[in-house]
Amino acid sequence: MSRFTGSTWKKSRRLGISLSGTGKELQRRPYAPGQHGPTSRENLSEYGLQLKEKQKLRYLYGMNERQFFNLFQQAGKIREGEHGTNFMILLEQRLDNLVYRLGYATTRAQARQLVNHGHITVDGKRLNIPSYTVKVGQVIGVREKSRNLTVIQESVESLYGRPDYLEFDEDKLEGKLTRLPEREEMPAEIQEAYIVEYYNR
Repeated sequence: MSRFTGSTWKKSRRLGISLSGTGKELQRRPYAPGQHGPTSRENLSEYGLQLKEKQKLRYLYGMNERQFFNLFQQAGKIREGEHGTNFMILLEQRLDNLVYRLGYATTRAQARQLVNHGHITVDGKRLNIPSYTVKVGQVIGVREKSRNLTVIQESVESLYGRPDYLEFDEDKLEGKLTRLPEREEMPAEIQEAYIVEYYNR
């Protein structure tokens, strides 16, 4: 299954979660799209709830189904902690997500593009793999030739705060993953237990 390329605003309204992270999609019309306006027609089965949670998380991080499932299986091999929480931690460790969290980009899609185009470095080496799993202690920076890019400068200046598990040096334009995130520091809108149930059917 290929990556979703349709309207993220419609998808956000359908799933009831802001996929852009700005919340703008749900401000004016906080209900599912459709010609009849807001209705109470959604009465999901248990399977429907599981599928919806899975889709919310998958679209939030902008992944295709195969990547998403492979990472879920990888999380299942971690001995400590709960499967669902470990899965979300691995999603947070993705390079494109941390580029977004550090403020180099305003959306995860934009962050993925910056990585793909070779603007981002890890421990001083240019890396163009958005799915790369960043380890604790690794430093994420911007390539010297890319530091004057308007999109990066504007994004860094407009960001109000960063998660506590990240350090950021604005002068050097470098950030570091100092520890793994706690569950309460990750998206609260997601009920990961449904996703575990979905894949363990």
